[in-house]
Amino acid sequence: MGKRMMLTGNYACAYGVKLARAEVVPVYPITPQTHVMEKLVEFVSKGELDAEFVPVESEHSAMAVAIAAEATGARAFTATSAQGLVYMHENLFVASGMRLPIVMAIVNRALGAPNTIFPDWSDALDQRDTGWIQIFVENAQEAHDMIVQAYRIAEDERVYLPVAVCFEGIIISHCMEPVALMDQTIVDKFLPPYEPKHIRLHPDRVMSMGLVLMDDAYYMEYRYQQQEGMDNALKVIPEVDDDFGRTFGRKYGGLLQAEDMEDAELVLLTLGSLASTCRLVVKTLRKEGIKAGLVKLRTFRPFPNEELRSVLKNAKCVVVLERDVSIGAGGIVYLEVSNCLYMLKKRPLIINYIIGLGGREITLEDVMGIARDAYKEREQGTCVRPIRWFKVRGLI
Repeated sequence: MGKRMMLTGNYACAYGVKLARAEVVPVYPITPQTHVMEKLVEFVSKGELDAEFVPVESEHSAMAVAIAAEATGARAFTATSAQGLVYMHENLFVASGMRLPIVMAIVNRALGAPNTIFPDWSDALDQRDTGWIQIFVENAQEAHDMIVQAYRIAEDERVYLPVAVCFEGIIISHCMEPVALMDQTIVDKFLPPYEPKHIRLHPDRVMSMGLVLMDDAYYMEYRYQQQEGMDNALKVIPEVDDDFGRTFGRKYGGLLQAEDMEDAELVLLTLGSLASTCRLVVKTLRKEGIKAGLVKLRTFRPFPNEELRSVLKNAKCVVVLERDVSIGAGGIVYLEVSNCLYMLKKRPLIINYIIGLGGREITLEDVMGIARDAYKEREQGTCVRPIRWFKVRGLI
């Protein structure tokens, strides 16, 4: 199945790109993403990856090159963070609207001002309406594996949408973990060469792309077809994960990962690396007699409404812990979860904790205290403040 190595999340991601045989790699560096691209440059320069490395002058240009490459039928990859992702914003709509299965790593970093190199999820979640599939991973191993899965998902003709694989800067990107690398021969069978059936620019095949539509043309139909692709991804993502599990012996749950949910009354719901901390909290609470469970949300787009309602239908209290905020509204994930569970006849109490912005440390004891307080409030019926900022200096 391939060798094991100690790798940072960034390097694990780069090895995944190499195994996926990306053919065009447009680059613009930004901390904490830069090491992904540096490793890919090393692979290309050593002849280990047969790809065109394209140094560009900005993230906007990096996505423009990826768009052009994919339109010719080449498999493209890029990566970015924070302000770089925001600078790409315009072209993210183009990539999705043209149904190009680009894969990009978003190494999450908090947006400025003030500036920081440390993580939260606001950079990725701010792009939630661009038509990109967004998958959040927990550790370096999952980052490595999901790059390969992402291409299978994006290139499925039922989907044909770009995919962002998101993982936290510094926490995952720069910390070393043991990673089981996949074997190239097996990856080649799992992920065949990209042969697009819907689009391919070539001198012998004249085609116009990105047309200007006038009056009552087909703009709505284009958007509806994107929605169909995103809806289809709800089926394709679990299918790919199941096939990955059969092929490589590990799988991640598809759209979400639910643990100890059979009888759970108190549920911790989160994304990314926070799931590791929450998992330990759930085990501890179970030993104390509290029926706790964990939901690790893996896909934010498409949002798994039906699946989430199914796993939370018997919960009494759902605590949403997230490293992001929509100023003036609360946590972005909390808003989506609330919208999802509104359809339930018997809705659980939903409490939102905005935590860890800009990389502020969140300890096991912190999450344990949050969980115990939430359980107590649900039992006593005393919750008066559903949206809470945690560990803010001067805030009681």
